[in-house]
Amino acid sequence: MNISLAIKHELRRFCESFAEERICRIKNTIDDLNDSLNSETKSSAGDKHETGRAMIQLEREKLGHRLYEAEKVRQVLNGICTPDYATKVGQGSLVITSDSAYYIAISAGAFKKGSTQIYCVSAASPIGKILLGKSEGQCFDFNKKNSCIENIL
Repeated sequence: MNISLAIKHELRRFCESFAEERICRIKNTIDDLNDSLNSETKSSAGDKHETGRAMIQLEREKLGHRLYEAEKVRQVLNGICTPDYATKVGQGSLVITSDSAYYIAISAGAFKKGSTQIYCVSAASPIGKILLGKSEGQCFDFNKKNSCIENIL
């Protein structure tokens, strides 16, 4: 797999964009719920009214928790330094294995550029936990498949 060091900056921007878009979507949904709650206040009174308000409140609480988690992910990403060279896999490493490539940062899905596909994964993900601390040349088993680390950028 032919991957250059320059792509790490693109991966970082991809992850930042993923985190920001997620936060923005959640905030927009919360704003929509607040609008619904305000319009629910203006509608008829009674049990149906109270049930509708309670459901909106529950949904808003769930979204508040999701927003908190999304902001924590952004903080994790902001705390990651992306070194140009590393001897062991750590946060911010781009790991090229015999089968795939992984950017250890946040779980943001697959980054695609041309024929290159790199999986952006969290250090807490199953593959992230396996790769952390490993060096070039080390092999590992993941999903009943053996792979070896070819390069760490």
